[in-house]
Amino acid sequence: MADLTLSSKNPSSLKVDALVVGTCSTSDGVAVVADQLPAELVRQIETLAPRLGVSGSKDEVRRFPAGDGVKADVLVLTGLGERDADGTFGAETLRRAAGAAVRELAGTTSVALALPTADEEAVAAVAEGALLGAYSYTRYRTGEVPAKQAPVGSVELVTPFARSATAKAAVDRAQVLAAAVNGARDLVNTPPNDLFPAAFADAAKAAVKELGAKGVKVTVLDEKQLAAGGYGGIAAVGQGSARPPRLVKLSYTPSKPARKVALVGKGITFDTGGISLKPPTGMPAMTSDMAGAAAVLHTVLAAARLGLPVAVTGYLCLAENMPGGNAQRPGDVITIRGGKTVEVTNTDAEGRLVMADGLVSAVEDGHDVVLDIATLTGAQVIALGNRVSGVLGTDEVRDAVKDAADAAGESFWAMPMPEELKAGLKSKVADMVNSASDRAGGMLFAAVFLKEFVGSTPWAHLDIAGPAYNEKGAFGYTPTGGTGVGVRTLLTYLETQAR
Repeated sequence: MADLTLSSKNPSSLKVDALVVGTCSTSDGVAVVADQLPAELVRQIETLAPRLGVSGSKDEVRRFPAGDGVKADVLVLTGLGERDADGTFGAETLRRAAGAAVRELAGTTSVALALPTADEEAVAAVAEGALLGAYSYTRYRTGEVPAKQAPVGSVELVTPFARSATAKAAVDRAQVLAAAVNGARDLVNTPPNDLFPAAFADAAKAAVKELGAKGVKVTVLDEKQLAAGGYGGIAAVGQGSARPPRLVKLSYTPSKPARKVALVGKGITFDTGGISLKPPTGMPAMTSDMAGAAAVLHTVLAAARLGLPVAVTGYLCLAENMPGGNAQRPGDVITIRGGKTVEVTNTDAEGRLVMADGLVSAVEDGHDVVLDIATLTGAQVIALGNRVSGVLGTDEVRDAVKDAADAAGESFWAMPMPEELKAGLKSKVADMVNSASDRAGGMLFAAVFLKEFVGSTPWAHLDIAGPAYNEKGAFGYTPTGGTGVGVRTLLTYLETQAR
């Protein structure tokens, strides 16, 4: 991750590879948003911008000659879009602008950001965007990594709040947050031949060990312990693979915690669909079907690093869904931990089976609230697309998660759980089926299924199927591949519980 420091120096005096300033769209064209740049240079940019196709729109990044009076090698213009009604720019706008610029400047050693920071919240947003944009996954590149793929090495954030204790604390938090998001991205980007359930469990133990004495305890249940403990969902989903399932439990317990929160993450390290085989074109992205568990792991670690006064327990429900000779079949009846039986009507609706075990375990352990996060349904993508996640559950918790997402800069949309969908759970041979015969409202039905395993515990379900993995072009601070979605929302939610 890039080194980030605060500076109150005149940005024109900074000897860096690139100096980043903002541009915004106005009724007259384009305006440069940067203090202390030479007035003649500002006039030149604003005059030439329309001829060069510079619009100041969001995610637009253009390089411009630095000109006299600026010591940086190159000037970089990053778009902020239009000003808000109060004349400022929102936190997410700043986050995206900083991230887009730093991402586009991959291969550059040193960068200075001179974006508008009207307060410490703006400083935090710029810092987060820069650190999230300075990401590259190169583990499997042989030889030297091409220079243009290497993330920016150092970032100097120019702000009048450089000496503010609040701003410094915000930057410290941004560094912890970005490390967590990038850690989740790394796990999602790791190919499934190297990241199988036991390997994921080992990665979790290694991450906790690296954290040091921060009050995090990790326990791992293997396939024999899962069977003996009645974890029928995880065991059944994983039985078709030569690489058996795991349940990893991570417990961060500060002294006198304000609240006890459980986070349950779906960790299907690869999903073929099982006997209900997916189409070949739908499989390559299924390396990301453990993004929920990745988000939970790194959220727990981030909470510990920040020393939040909230007890957080993460449950990583890990299995590989393969169509082997021992795989579960459509028509099988399995018993979830706690005793409820499920008729498996579709082996590709496996995520809710492993999550059911995790949710029951979380409720048994006694928490004030339970959140689960999963790449659960293709229906989420149909309903909300690839950039907006769904959140469902107990009204109060669902709405609190949505508020946390808004504050964190992640796009979530609150969805309902219509009572009539519960009729679709009926089975002729078991307590319920895992997949409804009617495809309509698939995201909502999956949440209705999960609700059967949380009882009266306040709960919310985050479906991140589309946003977890970016198969298209990078944008803002979001790279291609694993995005780390959910980490910022979960951590922000935990912070609200500490108040």
